[in-house]
Amino acid sequence: MSTYETIDFFSDPSLVADPYPYFDDLRDVAPVLPLPHLGVVAITGYDEAVEVYRDPDTFSSCNSVVGPYATFPVPLEGDDVGDVIDQYRDKLPMFEHMVTMDPPQHTRERAVLMKLITPKRLKENEDFIWRAADQQLDEFIAEGKCEFIRAYTQPFAMLVVADLLGVPESDHEMFRQGFGLSASPGMMGAGDQHGDNLNALSWLDDTFIRYVEERRREPRDDYLTHMALATYPDGTLPDVESVVRTATFLFAAGQETTARLLAAALKYLAENPAVQDELRQHKERVPEFIEETLRVESPVKTDFRLARRTTTIGGVEIKAGMPVMLLNGAANRDPRQFECPAKFDIDRAGIRTHIAFGRGTHSCPGGPLARVEGRISVERILDRMRDIRLSDEHHGPAGARRFDYEPTWILRGLSKLHLEFTPVG
Repeated sequence: MSTYETIDFFSDPSLVADPYPYFDDLRDVAPVLPLPHLGVVAITGYDEAVEVYRDPDTFSSCNSVVGPYATFPVPLEGDDVGDVIDQYRDKLPMFEHMVTMDPPQHTRERAVLMKLITPKRLKENEDFIWRAADQQLDEFIAEGKCEFIRAYTQPFAMLVVADLLGVPESDHEMFRQGFGLSASPGMMGAGDQHGDNLNALSWLDDTFIRYVEERRREPRDDYLTHMALATYPDGTLPDVESVVRTATFLFAAGQETTARLLAAALKYLAENPAVQDELRQHKERVPEFIEETLRVESPVKTDFRLARRTTTIGGVEIKAGMPVMLLNGAANRDPRQFECPAKFDIDRAGIRTHIAFGRGTHSCPGGPLARVEGRISVERILDRMRDIRLSDEHHGPAGARRFDYEPTWILRGLSKLHLEFTPVG
């Protein structure tokens, strides 16, 4: 019989389709549990995960993306390895991106980002989101069927981030082509367009370098200029590369989260026709539906931290230098926090207390945007579609459904979602 001692979270394909029984097994043993694989401590408990998220002084984000595969050129020895982490963090993948930074560097870079994602800017962006939702639906709705992720979630999420950052609408088609998301036949995707370039998104860096340099030379009355001239808290101007990294990371993170959220939401609606009718009649309940989708199917399956010093979480000693695996998808189903956690319940008390977007200093800055994208998308889809259902041809008949999920231990999301529906109007 397989147990947490024999199942390797980082390589076992059986965990891709449904990791939740494994998460429950871990928590049944202990909410903080050292695993026999790669020296990782798994945290499945809600309170324990929040405690780690809120303590960046003890738990570094340097390994947030690569987890236990973060390697340093010198051993991590002793009860305090903070100096080693700080000295060699630039040897780790994605060290230059905000997601792997610790205070004070993270505080400094995030302050610039939050100047870009202001409530005023999000409100302006919301006007575009309504239009973008309809424009994307227009491309396929008459067919009465679609592969939803490719047809809607990916191009929609990309264009929303583009607008948020002030990319002119005249350049939007260039972005669609660059990401390989253009609906027009014969258009070249990113792979064809950029040949053998190992960085398939280098065009994105180049584009934003051009935007920022142009706006700094010749400021205009547009949001790209605002982004190009945003300063650190001390008034200094970030170098061009720092601004570009913020922009390109928003593209990557924003698309991943929103695409997975929307796919999970539409899968649930397709499986539950009564909920479709309920939300059509009571649109004010759509935000709660989005929150419960985030809790039940958290787009980020796991996040990582590295203990800077020896400490204790949940009564378990965590040695300095030990990788800590925060299983958001498990913490959001902790029965100590959420009653009947596997049940989808939009009437749930404390529905917004989930940690799908993390918590603390590294809470996802795009969370408010993803919520708006989810709300608007669900409203417009329910307005323009009736009888939304899963394709038996692609997913099998009711009672024997089959779905493919992205084979990653970091993110949780469908790779394809084939829907059929009756167009309205």
